[in-house]
Amino acid sequence: PDLLPTCNGEITTMSFLQDVVDILLQYVVKSFDRSTKVIDFHYPNELLQEYNWELADQPQTLEEILLNCRTTLKYAIKTGHPRYFNQLSTGLDMVGLAADWLTSAANTNMFTYEIAPVFVLLEYVTLRKMREMVGWPGGCGDGIFSPGGAISNMYAMLIARFKMFPEVKEKGMAAIPRLVAFTSEHSHFSVKKGAAALGIGTDSVILIRCDERGKMIPSDLERRIVEAKQKGFVPFLVSATAGTTVYGAFDPLIAIADICKKYKIWMHVDGAWGGGLLMSRKHKWKLNGIERANSVTWNPHKMMGVPLQCSALLVREEGLMQSCNQMHASYLFQQDKHYDLSYDTGDKALQCGRHVDVFKLWLMWRAKGTIGFEAQIDKCLELAEYLYNKIKNREGYEMVFDGKPQHTNVCFWYIPPSLRGTEDSEERTSRLMKVAPVIKARMMEYGTTMVSYQPLGDKVNFFRMVISNPAATHQDIDFLIDEIERLGQDL
Repeated sequence: PDLLPTCNGEITTMSFLQDVVDILLQYVVKSFDRSTKVIDFHYPNELLQEYNWELADQPQTLEEILLNCRTTLKYAIKTGHPRYFNQLSTGLDMVGLAADWLTSAANTNMFTYEIAPVFVLLEYVTLRKMREMVGWPGGCGDGIFSPGGAISNMYAMLIARFKMFPEVKEKGMAAIPRLVAFTSEHSHFSVKKGAAALGIGTDSVILIRCDERGKMIPSDLERRIVEAKQKGFVPFLVSATAGTTVYGAFDPLIAIADICKKYKIWMHVDGAWGGGLLMSRKHKWKLNGIERANSVTWNPHKMMGVPLQCSALLVREEGLMQSCNQMHASYLFQQDKHYDLSYDTGDKALQCGRHVDVFKLWLMWRAKGTIGFEAQIDKCLELAEYLYNKIKNREGYEMVFDGKPQHTNVCFWYIPPSLRGTEDSEERTSRLMKVAPVIKARMMEYGTTMVSYQPLGDKVNFFRMVISNPAATHQDIDFLIDEIERLGQDL
């Protein structure tokens, strides 16, 4: 109530915001302190009952508001903690954080140059640079920052469909033949989700078999395309994955590109997780063939450590996105403005309101340079290899697939002493299935570390360790192994 825009509210505002910044700075410093917990875990009902979270008619004092800020951070997961390995996006970048604060203070919308001049230009510059790194000549093409990889993949589907059947925009799905898309059985669920949202239907997404390392098998892709055409369906999109969610596998893009060319199908590469490797001279060969794609998803908020959210969809053909999505709203995109209208990018987006996501990436790129990102990414991959080398022959560990990981995903079972040397049987399998969830629950209750687990196909629950946090070190990997063994000894 005493804050700006209240009359003479400057002093109160400055001191309130200073207090907030102090709370944030303490949290930031704590995030990197290994002696603090990654998580102060409470069950949902405990947390609901312990505090009064309800919204009231009467205002609270600023003291209470500051207390709310402290409480919220007390129970927040420290995603920047060097021992937080739970998600593909981890870490806390200081320049990225500063950029996020600036973006919130500027509080504008990405639809026109009129209200977001610098941000619109930075998006133009950054997307062009990313397309250059994909390998499109001179960074030609188009693109947009979207609210995450799932939406970027959906954009690709939307644009691919429009390219083949532009009439679908006005007439809808009833006016066009039955479409089918192809993606690997290890691909991200967002491909099916996009098909559901666009009215194509999840049954129209055909899952292609993978080899034991999780890479799409090109011969199976071609077989399924031919089969679909014989049934009278129209193949319109192949979504290849560069860095699968669980195994971190890279589909063979060159072979897939050849097939897409042969059958005239749009080739999309979902590089949400693996796209960052384009920054690394040592590892970018894993994405050979990506330059032949028609569209690419690349999430800087994953491997590159940009604060959430920051996901780019890159399109090789310029102008396609605009014709696919534009609605010419005359109250926003007036045609008689006094500047170059090509900078009003809002009409090529699905959203109207669009958050400024580019500034975090742009400012971090300025601060690190491409070589800084490269060093950060190489280090994470080196740590994953260190973990792999450490456990591949260690007693009590079994790798989910053979060979060193291509990305930072290391997938393994921890076998407690009681299960070692036992025959493969249904009983062993059902006991092994319970091991990872129990260890994970104990990790969270102790608050020491977090690492993800899941089943996949016929494989029961295994740990999926991923590294994208530049703060992690060899000692943190050692700690994780010790912790798994400490918490799983008695199972």
